[in-house]
Amino acid sequence: MALPQKTLRDAAALLDAGLITAAALPALSALQSRYAIALTPEVQARIASPDDPVGRQYIPHADEALSQPHEMADPTADAPFTPIKGVVHRYPDRALLKPLLACPVYCRFCFRREHVGPDGGLLNEAELEAALGWFAAHPEVGEVILTGGDPLMLSPRRLAHILGRLAALPHIHTLRIHSRVPVAEPSRITPELLAALRLETPLYLCVHANHAQEFGPAAGPALRALHGAGVVLLGQSVLLAGVNDSLAALEGLLRTMLAHRIKPYYLHALDAAPGTARFAVPDARALELLRSLRGRVSGLAWPVFVRETAGGAGKRPLGPAW
Repeated sequence: MALPQKTLRDAAALLDAGLITAAALPALSALQSRYAIALTPEVQARIASPDDPVGRQYIPHADEALSQPHEMADPTADAPFTPIKGVVHRYPDRALLKPLLACPVYCRFCFRREHVGPDGGLLNEAELEAALGWFAAHPEVGEVILTGGDPLMLSPRRLAHILGRLAALPHIHTLRIHSRVPVAEPSRITPELLAALRLETPLYLCVHANHAQEFGPAAGPALRALHGAGVVLLGQSVLLAGVNDSLAALEGLLRTMLAHRIKPYYLHALDAAPGTARFAVPDARALELLRSLRGRVSGLAWPVFVRETAGGAGKRPLGPAW
């Protein structure tokens, strides 16, 4: 079946595509000024109905405008650990580089909610050079994690420049990228992008997906191409109510990742970000699911279940204990 022709970028386009109702249009039109809307053709093709596991992630909902008392604008407390724009240094031996500070494309849901400004949060040349200079001046940092925003939305030229500069630093021994592109827009995995990812320095790509339904026919070739380019594929997911909080859904996700050469790495508890309460899964339910999975799936499929601790203390494994 042919893919839709264009990315849907506002509430009116969602209405035209039959993904929201006319009654929902005013609230979602107001919401789009706060959070970007963008459903790529690949994402649209994965949605069978607005309330299915993919639709719930990507189609905006009026409840996103409602914040609960426990929700925070910066739930992972990045701000206190930001020595320079685009860099987060929370752990002694590794740091984040955010060449895009917000996600300008298709993520309705990720670990946190970030307002998208008119520039999409892209670091300008001076800011990027300052960030790269920070890494050069900190030999204690051996691992750089490109996140943001989605680093694979950068042009291959810009991405190659960033990775090349980092890989040339003698103290950088590991590079990591976090991205939804291989499943949400696999057409971006081009020969030019693959060339930018071929490095002597070990490169790990954490593929963010939350349900097996997100893996369409084009995802397989894109992921095989990444694997063939020497990129190690890891999986990261968030446990979400109505998306993957059932034994069948979670098992299906982990098995699908393995089938695509992705080693499940992290399963995240939901961050307390504004407007995400409808996705919350109680920890007791999460641990019950994980206990039920033990023995049903290979140890290769077993992720570490973690929650970001308050105040920026980092990820805390939650179990289950045996």
